[in-house]
Amino acid sequence: MTINIILLFLGTILAFWISAICGGGASLILIPILNLLLPSSVVPFSLTIGTFTSSVSRIAVFKKHINWQIFFWFVPFSIPAVLLGAWLIKYINPNYLQLIVAFFLIINLPELFKSKKSEVKTEKAYPKFMLIIIGFCAGFISGITGAIGLLFNRFYLRFGLKKEEIVATRAANEVFLHLIKLIIYISLGLYSNTALWLGLTIAVATIISSYTVKYILPYLSEFLFKKIGYGAMVISGIMLMVGTSEKIIQQDKISFSTTHHSHETESVISWRRTDFIVEFAFDDGFEVERPIKADELPQHLKEKYENLKPHYDKIHLEKVFTFRKEPAYEFYCYKNGQLTKFEV
Repeated sequence: MTINIILLFLGTILAFWISAICGGGASLILIPILNLLLPSSVVPFSLTIGTFTSSVSRIAVFKKHINWQIFFWFVPFSIPAVLLGAWLIKYINPNYLQLIVAFFLIINLPELFKSKKSEVKTEKAYPKFMLIIIGFCAGFISGITGAIGLLFNRFYLRFGLKKEEIVATRAANEVFLHLIKLIIYISLGLYSNTALWLGLTIAVATIISSYTVKYILPYLSEFLFKKIGYGAMVISGIMLMVGTSEKIIQQDKISFSTTHHSHETESVISWRRTDFIVEFAFDDGFEVERPIKADELPQHLKEKYENLKPHYDKIHLEKVFTFRKEPAYEFYCYKNGQLTKFEV
């Protein structure tokens, strides 16, 4: 654990340097690392200790650059959303939301290849009311994953903020969210001693990072600042997608298999002990089959099932979905090792 803490400490300083240069993203860099050290449910708590400390220290360093107009539009709508997100963390798997976040980060890839001229021509500032939507979405996602990071950096860039203003305004917008999240996570029991120590390690590293990065920012042009920001979004998205996908596959026991017959190809996708069968035949096209229980059958087929049941050792049921057709049902009836199939 000592080696992990040292590596996390050094990695956090580097991550928050990159975060300040890019206008955000340290949280999304640290999530895959914390996922290796902690259960998913307590990662947001550990991460939030660090991001709260980072926001406070950045406000202290860059307070004169805060855009208060954006602050007063953003914060009132983000607070109820973060309450909702933090409450839902007990009921939904945060890994799936992290996967969606990763996708939205990766779609920033085309921004990396835009020239300075094209950016000036194509980018228009968002209207102020967009801050209501951004604030709500940022609060909700932050409440579940513990991070906002680079996901909303694009919006700050489109509002025409300079690099120091982005760093300062983001910190001011998010400091209240992080404090509320910490209170909620503790009240819901979504923490552990290990998560606390790792969070404190991140906190100390963020303070060092915030007070040293002010010597780096003046050497970056606004154009380079934006390009680094978009690049960090894409890289963080790829890292998050790979790490989260592996965790989802392990947790939900996802597997794929394919078999080829003379006139059809059948692929089986297993997820949480449920098999989804994707079948392609030249005469019928694509079909998706899902195993079901008897109580999921329509009433007239329940009667058929009850009539068949005494005559067979076991009966497996599948619901078949075909494009532009009503769902069909298949009965796989076994008697003394012999299979009889009924399609209705």
